[in-house]
Amino acid sequence: MSTQTQTDSSVVTKSWWQKYGDTITIFAIALVVATLLRTFVVEPRFIPSGSMEPTLQVGDRILVDKISANWQPPQYGDILIFYPPASSAIDDNSKAYIKRLIGMGGDRIAIVNGKVYRNGVPLDEPYIAEPPFYNMRTVTVPQGYYWMMGDNRNHSNDSHVWGFLPQQNVIGKAVFRFFPLGDRLGAIDRS
Repeated sequence: MSTQTQTDSSVVTKSWWQKYGDTITIFAIALVVATLLRTFVVEPRFIPSGSMEPTLQVGDRILVDKISANWQPPQYGDILIFYPPASSAIDDNSKAYIKRLIGMGGDRIAIVNGKVYRNGVPLDEPYIAEPPFYNMRTVTVPQGYYWMMGDNRNHSNDSHVWGFLPQQNVIGKAVFRFFPLGDRLGAIDRS
């Protein structure tokens, strides 16, 4: 009698796996693939502040390309997501920031009379909310670092406050706005 009970329970267990095993396997594979994609390829992000207005608004949801930097370094004007460097001007440098790439290693950056200058040439910046109301003496970006600024220059905690961004702190590049739906949906232009 105990042999019969043992056989019946193995049949029940086997039929349960036969019934749900494929679904569980597919779900597990999908979970692994999604985790790998988010970790190494692309990840969604939420815009929590107005430092990138008007380009990005509070509440926008974007996709961050985390892989292309392996083949092509960021270009001037790219909007990068990164962990800021340790600084007394930053309360928590474990929270990611989003800013525009203005200067790279060797560039001289200055802000004079509402204009940002790179290597002595004023930048044409149609994307900013308003010209900076502050001036900044010329600084030279060290090799291996970036100079980052928010598009809402007067309301952005960026390189003019905390200094140079180490290249290794970059998470990825903002490439696509997927929310809100409507006319703002689509690729994020760097100019």
